[in-house]
Amino acid sequence: MRATLRRSCDACAKAKHSCDLLTPRCSRCIKRKSTCVYANQPLTSSRHANASSRNARRLTAGANGERSSNMDMARDESVSPGFPDSSVVQLNSIDASFDPFDSHPPTRLPRAHVQRLMHHFLSNIAFQYYPLDLNTESNPFIVSWWPSALGDPALFHVSLQTASLDEELRAQKGFPISEMLMMDSVSLVRRNIEDSSSAIRDETMNSVVTLAAIEVNTILHAHVRHRLSTANSSYTQHGKGNLQATRMHINGVIRMVNMRGGIGEVKRTSPLTARMVSWVSMLVMGAPQFQVADDSRRGDGISPTPQWQLACADSDVQQGAHNDFDADPAITEILVYLRYIFQRTRLSHLTSTELHDLTCFVVHKLLLLPPLSPADRSRSAVSECLRYSSALYMLIIHGTTYYSHLGLAHNILLQLQSHLEALAQTEYFNGAVGIWVLSVCMETTMGMANCEWFIKQAFSVAIALGLQTWDDVVKQLNGILWLRTRHSVTLRQKWEEILATTKLQVL
Repeated sequence: MRATLRRSCDACAKAKHSCDLLTPRCSRCIKRKSTCVYANQPLTSSRHANASSRNARRLTAGANGERSSNMDMARDESVSPGFPDSSVVQLNSIDASFDPFDSHPPTRLPRAHVQRLMHHFLSNIAFQYYPLDLNTESNPFIVSWWPSALGDPALFHVSLQTASLDEELRAQKGFPISEMLMMDSVSLVRRNIEDSSSAIRDETMNSVVTLAAIEVNTILHAHVRHRLSTANSSYTQHGKGNLQATRMHINGVIRMVNMRGGIGEVKRTSPLTARMVSWVSMLVMGAPQFQVADDSRRGDGISPTPQWQLACADSDVQQGAHNDFDADPAITEILVYLRYIFQRTRLSHLTSTELHDLTCFVVHKLLLLPPLSPADRSRSAVSECLRYSSALYMLIIHGTTYYSHLGLAHNILLQLQSHLEALAQTEYFNGAVGIWVLSVCMETTMGMANCEWFIKQAFSVAIALGLQTWDDVVKQLNGILWLRTRHSVTLRQKWEEILATTKLQVL
């Protein structure tokens, strides 16, 4: 006869902490790197769990392991680890044993519905949020976020809400469950904020910034997002579109960050929360919400990465300065540092997290630069076009993480287009600067109606420069900053179509 009917592992039972019953190790034990021993094996099937681990390892290997990124300079350009689809990782099958003892906070939903949403979050949403890590044993939304959600009703409801929104988007029959979960999430977040002991905890901050993203409707699957943007010739999102509520949530998160000593201090103690807050707040508001520290990490703000600091410290880095065009030194310096980093380390050797931190810092730094005086129209046009194109290029290299960056990219494009018209009046348009800026814009708008405008401009530049082959284009791109990525394939195809048309025009 069993000594106990308890299903939770020994460590969770001893700590009187809810156990998610995952096998072979629960999320809390994975996070704490402790031994996980069950007095009675959970009813969740270890066979399914092992299959999940195999699937994740296979996907991780396909994306170059834990040191993967969205690009690989050494492999065939057609290889694309990319963004996981809706069935990329399968956890335990959904049945009554998924969470037999209801170790989660209570909700108003039926038990089977809750279990289905939990399963959907762990097997899909976690990897959509963080495609940088497809391993079930290390993905931060499984090993860190989820255990926190099980202990915090507000974060748990917000997590269910993201899963419900995803399901209801696919069904296209409205969002009744998500609306109910939104009401309960907001109520629970308010309760956390009113309690001084929980007002500025990670769980509360993560809940609020996620609510902000939900309000501004930025949660979409990559393939759904692509279909909608193609069909509507614009980026498409779903949800409430409540910008006022989004601003209120973001302002609240900023106050919480300040109460904890700034975004740098939050990053020191809670890296996942700091990354989520700084990145998502910029995505949903379409502009940076936090300052950056200087290159020596002085000041409260998003800190430069170790790779950036190495570039700053190298006395030879300025030898790579761009002397072929007149641009603001601050813009030129950023391009020089990026070229130094990518050439010295090769991007395939950056971990996905290092690439994210670099992208977050550089995009913030670029978008926070003050506008140049229009007195020197040529220099202003070159500098502003390079500034906004560099930000877009980093988003292209980085790919989607947490939420879609289409809204942010759209805002950047609006800024860029006004300066691009001024650039067309300068000598630099028919040169490396023009080719690079137009290439970045074409890649950003691929499949959208406004891509045609950039294609027409590229066509005229190709004729002016007498470009014949893709290699001719790459030579111009290398004059600014160019990396072989999985995105190079589609851009190359587009340029070859343009070049084929120019040859017919000449004939």
